[in-house]
Amino acid sequence: MINISLHNIKHKVEELIERILILSRWILAPIYVLLIIVLILILFRFIGEVYEFVLVMQTLPYNEWIMRILELLDLTLIANLVLIVALSGYENFISKINAVDRLEDDFSWMNNLDFSGLKLKIIGSVVAISLIQLLQDFLNIASLDPTTEFWRIVLHLTFVATALVFTVMQILATKRHAIEHKDELTQMESKQFKDL
Repeated sequence: MINISLHNIKHKVEELIERILILSRWILAPIYVLLIIVLILILFRFIGEVYEFVLVMQTLPYNEWIMRILELLDLTLIANLVLIVALSGYENFISKINAVDRLEDDFSWMNNLDFSGLKLKIIGSVVAISLIQLLQDFLNIASLDPTTEFWRIVLHLTFVATALVFTVMQILATKRHAIEHKDELTQMESKQFKDL
């Protein structure tokens, strides 16, 4: 009798802890909503940059003109990154976004973006942002500090190497999953054949 009640208590405590852990994912929801506010702030910054660029574009030398465009691209990549993290983070960790099914736009990319895909998108965006910074430095080569530039290049190469490692890991995981799935199908077919 005591063993049964201890077992029931243990089971109830485990169930409660698991329920709390599952429900704790909703703590992330305000973070994803605040990321949308960050996206709005990036939009205001982008509008300000475009406004300033339009005012002075006729007086700028070519290199400065390109640098301003690269800054706009940089802001765009950062905005894309914020949106990807907000949408796919919510979808992966909190709840499926059901509103996607009711919209006419094509959101098929969201269904294919799991946590591994999210990591690849993030590291890809970081590599692109880092590359834009290096391009800006190259266009402004007269005022470069060699030590700072050296570390920026090292950091960029580190990002590229990380992206390659993540990509290889994703490919290997996909292949392993495909092999396991194929083995499961083979076992099911052989079992069905034996049953005949």
